[in-house]
Amino acid sequence: MVSTPRLVIAAPASNSGKTTVATGLMAAFTARGLAVSPHKVGPDYIDPGYHSLATGRPGRNLDAYMCGPDLVAPLFAHGSAGCDLAVVEGVMGLYDGASGQGELASTAQVAKLLRAPVVLVVDASSQSRSVAALVHGFASWDPEVRIGGVILNKVASDRHEALLRDALDESGLPVLGVIRRAPQVATPSRHLGLVPVAERQGDAVDAVRAMGERVRAGCDLDALMALARTAPALADEAWEPAYAPAHGPRPVVAVAGGAAFTFAYAEHAELLTAAGAEVVVFDPLRDEKLPAGTAGLVIGGGFPEVYAPELSANEPLRRAVTELALSGAPVAAECAGLLYLARELDGKPMCGVLDATARMSERLTLGYRQAVAVSDSPLAAAGTRMRGHEFHRTVLEPGAGPVPAWGMHQPERRVEGYVQRGVHASYLHTHWAASPEVARRFVEHCRAR
Repeated sequence: MVSTPRLVIAAPASNSGKTTVATGLMAAFTARGLAVSPHKVGPDYIDPGYHSLATGRPGRNLDAYMCGPDLVAPLFAHGSAGCDLAVVEGVMGLYDGASGQGELASTAQVAKLLRAPVVLVVDASSQSRSVAALVHGFASWDPEVRIGGVILNKVASDRHEALLRDALDESGLPVLGVIRRAPQVATPSRHLGLVPVAERQGDAVDAVRAMGERVRAGCDLDALMALARTAPALADEAWEPAYAPAHGPRPVVAVAGGAAFTFAYAEHAELLTAAGAEVVVFDPLRDEKLPAGTAGLVIGGGFPEVYAPELSANEPLRRAVTELALSGAPVAAECAGLLYLARELDGKPMCGVLDATARMSERLTLGYRQAVAVSDSPLAAAGTRMRGHEFHRTVLEPGAGPVPAWGMHQPERRVEGYVQRGVHASYLHTHWAASPEVARRFVEHCRAR
């Protein structure tokens, strides 16, 4: 049974203040001495970095599209085990989900799967009495979604607050916090959202501290904790990576990290470790060698376009990556990793493993995908079906090699990515918890070298 007290922080729409409130709550409750489990609805890699900074625990994603609804509660139970409180930051508007698929992957669906009370963060900057109609509409839209209270954001003055509170008295929902209009906490954005924590270091620490102070000053933490404790126990068993019996030495799997490669799900490293690998993180911006004994390489997503000159200048590491890939070693590359393996990125030489060039584009490619592995690779057997997510402003030419990685079935039919020797490279972000066999297969190929 999962009995962790929990809250889902949602909003009527994006840019209402969910990230500030959710991260601030995590920081404020952690400062009280509580063990807080941080979660994020959807495929977002960046917000969980701020959540991790606020709580000192891995930020984890709950994605009902990529992992399936049945895995949401088990993944939540895995992440929240032993914690005093879990805070789940929603995505977009409360009822917004995968395009054209109803509630699938919405914050509302995740809240129902977790049987968690929802706190609605409302941008009140341009309304007074109308706030009651807005909140009533969201609270009554789906009777299975339990909105337990409201946090009013961007409130202008004492009088503005009084008008809002008077209006909400008629709604029957308590006001659990009021956050005054103030200069934005310093969380700069760029082409794919917030700048990741790994790139900001001390500034990110200051930003999270400021979020915590703002939320602590404006919110009733005792009432929020009381609401979290109303969440009933869940009968779901916690997800756990299946451990493979160790036979001989553990192969070293090098995982790219640092400021250029910040996109990773915590479960991936856990699955690799469970499959028998020794996971070693390295920084392509700083390290001139791969970790000693590297038998396989995982290069996830991030912002190589921001660091193209620095990545290019690290010629010793580029040569080491190329030599490893040409030797037939297993290499799994997603999005940023795909660009790093290309011949060049925005005119800067990269590893040259793939005969392709990449460049920045004005067009944002964003959305969930259904995919099937076109051919055998160390990551996936031909015919393996997975769901994933694309999120980039770059273009790779050509977009697929002689042996593509994936055949896409949504939103259009196409082939994409590269499979050559031991390399599987693609724009598609996947969540291995949904298909743990890919981690086991990858480690088996590493062990066979």
